[in-house]
Order: sequence, then structure tokens, then C-alpha cells
Amino acid sequence: MIFAFFALKAVDLMLKTLIPIFLGGGLGSIARYLTGKGVDRLLSKFLPSRSPGPFEYTSVPLGTFLSNVMACLILGLVVYMVAREQISGFWVPFFIVGFCGGYSTFSTFSYETLGLMMSGRWPIAILNILVSVAVCIFILFVVAKQMK
Repeated sequence: MIFAFFALKAVDLMLKTLIPIFLGGGLGSIARYLTGKGVDRLLSKFLPSRSPGPFEYTSVPLGTFLSNVMACLILGLVVYMVAREQISGFWVPFFIVGFCGGYSTFSTFSYETLGLMMSGRWPIAILNILVSVAVCIFILFVVAKQMK
């Protein structure tokens, strides 16, 4: 009897939370990859490209910046819609944890910033940190102000 209860709870958790996160995370990761590649391809004509070695990153990491900003915009929109009860159920974990988690990337941001530092491009690295964090927090701040 107890086993059946926990089995039903596990299935409920999987259907309502884990599957939406899984699907959203996969799509968000693909979107991030395509955003990064598209921005890199577009800017490769104007800016230096990545160096081949590990932790050597000489280009301006605009693809990662754009992905993180877009993820914050989407996150803010979804949180706003949840607060207004315009979105619920499957779509909340799909977007908030799944898609936005897959689309944004702290690890790539950190890797590219460290690569800029190790390549001697400290001003760009510091600017990347300041602008990325400030813009993303500002986006969510604006959304929070709109929710009041």
C-alpha cells in the first residue's frame, strides 16, 4: 500500500515536472548552441576568432552574452505570466527550469571570461562580467517592478 502511494507520487512528479524540464532543457540547449554559432559566424568577419588552445579565448563572447540575456528575458516573461495566471502546469517547469536553464550558460560564460583573462584581454573580461551580470539582473528587476 505504501509502495503504491510512493510509486504514484513518483509518476506524478515525473509527468508534471521532470519530463517538462527534460524537454525544455534539451530545446534550450539546442537554442543556445545555435545562437552561439550564429553570432560567431556573423561576427567572424569583423572580430578575431577563438584560439585553438584550452582557456584561450580571444573573441568577444557575444553569443553567450546574447543567450544569457535572451534567457533572462524569457524567464522574466514566464514569471510575469505565472504571476498573472496566464501560464501554468507543464509550461512552468518547461520554461523556467528547462528552457531557460538550457539556454543560459554560466559555465560557458565563466570559461570564455577566464579565456579572455588568460589571453591577456583583461579589460574585455571585466567588461564581460560587469555588463553580463548588470544587464541580466536589470531585466529581471524591470519584470519584478512590473509585477507590483
